[in-house]
Amino acid sequence: MYKMLVNTLLPSTPYILLTLTLSLHFLNVISLCTLNTLLVVFVLVFLLGPLAYKYSYQFQQSTIFLNFVAYPSQSILKYPSRCGLTAVSHFHLRTDDDVTLGVWYVAPENESRDWGEGKDHSSLLGDGRDVVIYHHGNAGNRSASHRIELYKILRRQFHVIAFDYRDYGDSSRVTLSERGVVNDSMFVFKWVRERATGNVFIWGHSLGTAISTHMLALAAAENLRPAGLILESPFNNLRDEMKLYPFIMLLQFLPWFSYTVLDAVQENKLLFKTDEHINNVDCPILILHAKDDMIVPFKLGRKLYQSAKEKRMPTQGEIHFHPFDKGEQYGHTNIWRAPHLSDLIKKFVGDCAK
Repeated sequence: MYKMLVNTLLPSTPYILLTLTLSLHFLNVISLCTLNTLLVVFVLVFLLGPLAYKYSYQFQQSTIFLNFVAYPSQSILKYPSRCGLTAVSHFHLRTDDDVTLGVWYVAPENESRDWGEGKDHSSLLGDGRDVVIYHHGNAGNRSASHRIELYKILRRQFHVIAFDYRDYGDSSRVTLSERGVVNDSMFVFKWVRERATGNVFIWGHSLGTAISTHMLALAAAENLRPAGLILESPFNNLRDEMKLYPFIMLLQFLPWFSYTVLDAVQENKLLFKTDEHINNVDCPILILHAKDDMIVPFKLGRKLYQSAKEKRMPTQGEIHFHPFDKGEQYGHTNIWRAPHLSDLIKKFVGDCAK
């Protein structure tokens, strides 16, 4: 039996050895290619990427504002009814620095009848009912689906003004900056105040919380105050938010991370220091945040609340924090699904009136 096995294997031994040699050579080639590919990826992502980020303002502003995400298409903005909204006026405002802003006026629910496209009914703002100005977050425009759903809830109690900052939606194509979008917010706030006879409330979501809070801090210096401010999924400041943002967290182990990413953004005055501006806002504040928010971690909203609670003066108005449990699965954009949201808003409005 042993002799038979030897006689069988010996003639084929050279072929076996050749096969093994070729296989090992092939594996070495693959390993070398893989190693080279990984090295190139590392250099591009972890070395050249951060360096390009440091020296390119356009790179920085596009990753923060995500204004290049043009979905839904801006062409639909002229036809709000195609988004499932009736009794909505579409128009444009021109700011003091010659920027055109696309705006929707969403009439209160009991005015929800189809009154035709292209007509401006914003004069209804003067009927004595309260108004809320909605500040959206980054990416997309005012017609994004989760924003539409929130308008439907807000219109139960308010006139709703929703607008796109410069370089979003159908607004002017202008280079973005923090002060630029804050100026847009200020212009809309003053425009509404001139027309509304009811109370004016401000609502901000995500990046819109930083924009609206910064605006109201500046407005307070001009003795302009809203009835209340509602912050949905806010962060305390951009630096802390960037440290915890899912993709950017992959870069934190780099020794040059702060120098090329965090410091570079601050050098270009993209600060969004809500935790500082909120101390100068003169009105009651309500913060809403979901514990399962993966974009703006819950702990940043909580940190903002605790900081403001400690530093704001009692005369500036109370600040409230309402968390939503993980099990409710509202994440970053779906707090509108909370069945008690209308009641929360109604209570806050009532408290602001006291």
